[in-house]
Amino acid sequence: MVSCRVRRLAVVCVVLLQVMPAWAFTDAALVDGFRRTVFGSEFRSFGRQADIVKKFVKPVRVYVDDRSRERRGSEVAAFVGSLPPLVRGLDIEVVAVPAAANFRIFVLDRKDYAAVVSREVYGLTASTNAPGKCLVRIVSSSAGISRSDAVIVADEGEALFRRCTIEEVLQGLGPANDDATLAESVFNDRSRHVAFTAFDRHLLNMLYDPRVRPGMDRATVGGVLSEVAADVRARLR
Repeated sequence: MVSCRVRRLAVVCVVLLQVMPAWAFTDAALVDGFRRTVFGSEFRSFGRQADIVKKFVKPVRVYVDDRSRERRGSEVAAFVGSLPPLVRGLDIEVVAVPAAANFRIFVLDRKDYAAVVSREVYGLTASTNAPGKCLVRIVSSSAGISRSDAVIVADEGEALFRRCTIEEVLQGLGPANDDATLAESVFNDRSRHVAFTAFDRHLLNMLYDPRVRPGMDRATVGGVLSEVAADVRARLR
């Protein structure tokens, strides 16, 4: 699936899904990838929440707050809109007003990044805590994710914009960690992927399988992961 827009007389396309056959991944590789991305956190510690499954139970309603000079929020909204048929069990859609949202996505230029992350995402008084090139924050408990906030930088090149769009939106749905060993995943800052890879699609489908519940720890979810991985791989083949 591809999202295209015209920019300066050229058509720029954002690849939303990298097609790869299901047999390319073993069940064991998917289980390992699930554990490496769903448990842990790329930036701030979640405390105990880093060690349990994080996912939305209620419908995900996304507000795209576009503050970018080139007005690239529509591309982010298009990616969000592409997700329901790709991830079974995920109820997600874009809404028109922030009050209706439990997932807010800021699309902005680099000059505004530190202030928005510090003040509007973390609620700090000074712009002193803005790690990373883009960022997502999840507020979660054993009952599930209550809200997520993502910040996507739109004015530092196509590759960064595409990668931030895919990675931060998906991480805001639960797999909040990065791991350098996952060669086929966008949840790896050393990889060059700028698409919703087939591997990551499998991981999101595993996470939103009803057998995987928020609040499960590594041991508890381990009892169902192999079965879930096999079922998802067979379905996405």
